Amino acid sequence: MSDRREVWITGIGLVSSLGEGLEAHWSALNDGSRPVIDETRFAPYVVHPLASVNFDQQIPKKGDQRQMEPWQRIGTYAAGLALDSAGLKGNKEILGATDMVVAAGGGERDQAVDGAILTEIENQAAPDVFLNEQLQSNLRPTLFLAQLSNLLAGNISIVHGVTGSSRTFMGEESSGTDAVRIGFSRIAAGTSEIALVGGAYNAERRDMLLLYALKRLAMHAPWAPVLTEPKGVPTGSAGAFLVLESPEHATARGARPIVKLSGVWSDRAKRGEPGAVEKVLGMLVDAARAAGDTGEDAQTAILSAASGAPDPTRAEVAVLEKSGLPVRSVTDRVGHGLEAQMPVALALAALSVSEGRLFAPLAGEPMEKPFDGPLSRAIVTAVGHWRGEGVALVERAD
Repeated sequence: MSDRREVWITGIGLVSSLGEGLEAHWSALNDGSRPVIDETRFAPYVVHPLASVNFDQQIPKKGDQRQMEPWQRIGTYAAGLALDSAGLKGNKEILGATDMVVAAGGGERDQAVDGAILTEIENQAAPDVFLNEQLQSNLRPTLFLAQLSNLLAGNISIVHGVTGSSRTFMGEESSGTDAVRIGFSRIAAGTSEIALVGGAYNAERRDMLLLYALKRLAMHAPWAPVLTEPKGVPTGSAGAFLVLESPEHATARGARPIVKLSGVWSDRAKRGEPGAVEKVLGMLVDAARAAGDTGEDAQTAILSAASGAPDPTRAEVAVLEKSGLPVRSVTDRVGHGLEAQMPVALALAALSVSEGRLFAPLAGEPMEKPFDGPLSRAIVTAVGHWRGEGVALVERAD
């Protein structure tokens, strides 16, 4: 629409199993090595563990670190990297007007209590009564303030001074898509000038692995590429935040764009209907291909944030194959970060477009073909492991 403004990405903060920062990720994506995978600590399940991070670099107060759960530390750290990247650290005036949209899950559970209940409930004559009793004594998540989802935004505000409006979205992969979509839409519509958007996930926690396992969705070792062999979700610890900004605001403070965010689309297919995911995702991809620079010289690739859950990933693969575009799997490199997956994939897409080329194919992933041409556009696809479909488009900013 002609009355909508451009939206620039002026800062990116990224931490995952591949390292921290854009330079470390670009090097890891192109060195041809196997992804960083842990198949023993949480056996039989596959996890992409977080790289070694010195949290003191972005969260200097030990007291702040101690009151955060791991996923909050990951997110607060990634947010600090994004603000550094955008040249905003310490600028109280701009940070005070910076909006924030965060994708977050619930807090981490008491694993000892959960384990004891799962063991004992099998021996109960009235398991429903037993569970209700436990809810009144041991399982009281609403009383653990450290587990509230909006505390990631709160910690970012405290540590980094981002004190504009704040929104937190929950809802698996869709929350990551909508966090970016809302930030993008507000800037494009002129109701916001600058926003910090993103999310974080700690995969190294048995409570979430248990949930995936109970749904028969957790990837068992050995690791396998998700697009070729979608046998389960290989969860990955990661955090990614993006600074979104209007061109007018960025130019006024002397900032340049890394890339341009040209659109974010989300939907929710009726998963019970055959072909519904393919239809919805296909329409979203078509919308992205028609948006932005559609000239003949536009070189486009797709970065897939596919979860690895068998049925939805097969549906996503069908759309990717039909597109005819070169494909790269984000999940194969860093694992799946649930709420953080769309921001992580967008960060890698923005990195690729800013470099003007696609990173190397992954050995053992036949869907990934060599691509030597210049890259000016990247479409990100993200199909939720049980609901929600999202697509985003980043383009070169000339």
